Amino acid sequence: MSPTSPTAPGQLGVAARPTEMLEYLGLLDAWLSERRAELDSLDAQILSTGRQQELTGDMSLAMALWQAAKTRQSLILNTWDSGRVGPKELDQLSGLIWGRLDTATSPVTALASMAVSLPEAGRLCDALVAQLRTRLNTDPNAEQQQLRLRELRAQAERIREQIGLEPPALAQPALAKLAGLVARADDLIAKRERGGDISGSLSALEIDAAKFERDLIVGAAQRREARELLDQARQKLAGLSQSEQELRAQAAQLGGQVWPAPHVELPSVAALGPVPNTGRALRGYLAALDGLANQLAAARQQLGRVDTGIGAVHAQFASLNSRTEAAGLAADPGLMELRATIDARLSARPIPVAVVQQLLGAYGAELDFRSQAAR
Repeated sequence: MSPTSPTAPGQLGVAARPTEMLEYLGLLDAWLSERRAELDSLDAQILSTGRQQELTGDMSLAMALWQAAKTRQSLILNTWDSGRVGPKELDQLSGLIWGRLDTATSPVTALASMAVSLPEAGRLCDALVAQLRTRLNTDPNAEQQQLRLRELRAQAERIREQIGLEPPALAQPALAKLAGLVARADDLIAKRERGGDISGSLSALEIDAAKFERDLIVGAAQRREARELLDQARQKLAGLSQSEQELRAQAAQLGGQVWPAPHVELPSVAALGPVPNTGRALRGYLAALDGLANQLAAARQQLGRVDTGIGAVHAQFASLNSRTEAAGLAADPGLMELRATIDARLSARPIPVAVVQQLLGAYGAELDFRSQAAR
């Protein structure tokens, strides 16, 4: 019987015990070794039968899934460090097992578009190999048929477990489809016991079961990815909505403090519409949120420069007053008049910043002139 990927310990966010990890790593290594040997054998059969065009797609995807699992095993073993792990490392191992594999850069397009964990990749690889094995096995003997029927039973149980992860709306039709597959298997067993030829029907059933299992695994992975994207979108939306409110309040405050009022284009988060609920739409929505975040950041910088400008004229005025006192010119009529004018402008609302800057320039020049004349 073909090897099957081992059941992974723990779950996402729940670390496994060291003893469970040790057992799992041994089973994973054995599965990777046996699965690679079977993939090489199937590849050789495909080449020898000249069916590359028909089967290369599934074969390439199965090999890519195996390679992704093998690469993740290397990362797991590095973190495992021969069992020298603590709670932090066990949490990291849980993330490596149950987190998404690095498939985005895979040369196999079918895999690059998937977001699967290590256990899901293993089950999907098993399903593909079962399908390839069925399509290549053109003349099975009685013993092979018995093994294949037994494998169908085991596959039906795997499918049943996978259906348990489906949402209620999808679980019922999936269970009905599984019941149909099981009924077909029962019919084949009965027909075989009566001496009938089931080779063609068995191959068709195996292909249907493998495709069904594969669709369930991929569907679950896509829904999980959509949930993750939805969480990201909601978090970003909440943060950007808060930022927008803060910036609008800051812009209104500065508009009453300075003249001319700052003209800042503030984008509206609400203009993006409601958060979508499909993976493709969510990716576009997240990209739009990123663009809006950049616009808000630019607006924040612009308002910050205005706010800094107000502080700068106050600081410059205080500095000139200190110089005037130090020079003993506080009672100079010309400087007193300029100082009073500037003080009045700074006390008014809104503050005409450009006018105050001109007055500060005049104040500084007058102070320099009076200081030199007094020597």
